[in-house]
Amino acid sequence: MLELGNLNNNNTVVIVAGPTASGKSALAIDLALRYGGEIVNADSMQVYAGTSIISAAPSEEEKKMVPHYLYEIYPPSKNGTVVEWLKLAVAQIKEIWAKGKLPVVVGGTGLYIDNLINGTTPIPEPSADVREQVKKIDKIYAWLQENDAKAAQMLNAADKTRVRRAAEIFLQTGKSIAEWYKEPMVKYLPEADFKVIKILPPAKDLDERCYARFDKMIEQGALEEVRSLLDLRLPENLPVMKMLGVPELAMFLLGESSFEEAVALAKLHTRQYAKRQRTWFRNKLNAEYILDKICI
Repeated sequence: MLELGNLNNNNTVVIVAGPTASGKSALAIDLALRYGGEIVNADSMQVYAGTSIISAAPSEEEKKMVPHYLYEIYPPSKNGTVVEWLKLAVAQIKEIWAKGKLPVVVGGTGLYIDNLINGTTPIPEPSADVREQVKKIDKIYAWLQENDAKAAQMLNAADKTRVRRAAEIFLQTGKSIAEWYKEPMVKYLPEADFKVIKILPPAKDLDERCYARFDKMIEQGALEEVRSLLDLRLPENLPVMKMLGVPELAMFLLGESSFEEAVALAKLHTRQYAKRQRTWFRNKLNAEYILDKICI
């Protein structure tokens, strides 16, 4: 059982981070119950409504054990950003402090956690008009090469999300994203004393856990969730349509693969994603506590 010692609930934030299927939610609930805490989501997929099974969000029973925040707060049609999440998370953490409780931030999205702890580049969010302008550009990378060569040089043409964002930032501010990255980082919660826990189980154990959890998702109704998403006819580039398991199960539901093929592919992609997460957290996130086994 992990012991954190005496904590100051006026400014302490506990971070529970690690790859998918490593048992973060179970550990977060245990810590929240023992230290008078409330849980804040830091998973970029668990923010979308109607995906509680396929995104492995906490169950209703778990939510009754301890307050949970920032789960399923967006409609599936939304494309959430790290800045939006940061503002919501900071406000929620301050509310938890105001109640004399301990914020326990839990998730596997390294970008969210890194930005919360270390700050983010002060890049203004593009307006809706600017986003519409960029959508109308036929070849965005070529446009970027012509209008913002510095950004084009630092980006891979195949990374459509980052290329599109670079174009949006240039149109919004008249300044290259390459220049924005040189600006000092802005901390949204400079007063916080972060206590970071990362879970890094052996790869073999993590693989087995990923496979078993996906089977359980199927039993719980993941196919029905994906069918409901397909019924919404959402664009394929939205985060919710790229969520682990969604593209693969969608292929089956659309008659483009067998059920067995879809499940095998989803498990493979989940394992590969968990491996990348594990590598990122091992190398990039500093932590006071490192756990070397799955938390159940």
